Amino acid sequence: MNSKQVELWSPWILLVAVIALWQILCSALNVSEFIFPSPLRIWDQFIEYRGLIAGHAWRTFWVTMAGFGLAIVVGVLLGFVIGSSRLAYAAVYPLMTAFNALPKAAFVPILVVWFGIGAGPAILTAFLISFFPIMVNIATGLATLEPELEDVLRVLGAKRWDVLVKVGLPRSMPYFYASLKVAITLAFVGTTVSEMTASNEGIGYLLISAGSAMQMGLAFAGLVVVGAMAMVMYELFSIIEKHTTGWAHRGSQNH
Repeated sequence: MNSKQVELWSPWILLVAVIALWQILCSALNVSEFIFPSPLRIWDQFIEYRGLIAGHAWRTFWVTMAGFGLAIVVGVLLGFVIGSSRLAYAAVYPLMTAFNALPKAAFVPILVVWFGIGAGPAILTAFLISFFPIMVNIATGLATLEPELEDVLRVLGAKRWDVLVKVGLPRSMPYFYASLKVAITLAFVGTTVSEMTASNEGIGYLLISAGSAMQMGLAFAGLVVVGAMAMVMYELFSIIEKHTTGWAHRGSQNH
């Protein structure tokens, strides 16, 4: 098995090892299924309630995608504005950093008052928690454009707008895809947290319902589904990144 195959299979080997160790410990220590369910118990609950889980998972997925799509639009626009101007970078960036430090779960009750219980608060929570990485990476990609390169392009007749759009934005694409992979996982967190307190649908609601009924296997099955959805979206962006920004990974592809 060559190094590429090892790299490809290593996450799955680690996952299988963790699950096997988890099952062995639960069986050997006779851990109660009501406290910490074993992988086999989680699988049984997943099969038994697959229809229920699928319905809640679909709700969480499309709500997350709505909030994430909004985060991409706002994050790219804000990142472009902040990264294209030193004044905007100095004025807005610290404020955005302070805003990002606020716990997003604290916004959920406010969003419920404004928009009621339902998809609205979940979409906005997913947006609030995921737009910041996108904005920061776009702004960083534009703000770190080499002055020498910009001077050369100016000498050749390029205007500031041309430099930003034709050079700055393409150069920011690796930063952009890196931010998407971080932001999508955060978006799922935001949706689930909001659903736990401000919804009667979704995986977050399922976690609360299952926990109150002491069905810990069902609750863990819901967590596994959220993790699986986030992992699939992460890998999707990784594939798109490799096909669209291969020039930025030439060195790593040779190994």
